[in-house]
Amino acid sequence: MDQDHAETLAIQALSWIASDEEILSQFLNMTGAAPEDLRARAAEPEFLGFVLDFILRDDETILGFCNAVGAAPEAIPRARATLGGGLPNWT
Repeated sequence: MDQDHAETLAIQALSWIASDEEILSQFLNMTGAAPEDLRARAAEPEFLGFVLDFILRDDETILGFCNAVGAAPEAIPRARATLGGGLPNWT
């Protein structure tokens, strides 16, 4: 997966997160981000990595996002790896 595709998928994920108040609240609590950070940091690969880390936290979140945007679940970890940073996948 190339960088542009990974960033696009992460921006879609951020939009999906922001569209649901409960999910958004969980994201903000998990990342320590403030609501105003969402737009300001949406172009930063590091922040987009945090977005995908949030999506990857459990199967329900992955499937909810993928069903909403028509993405394949296996695309999420590939996009995360493309963005770099984060914790290594030891499995």
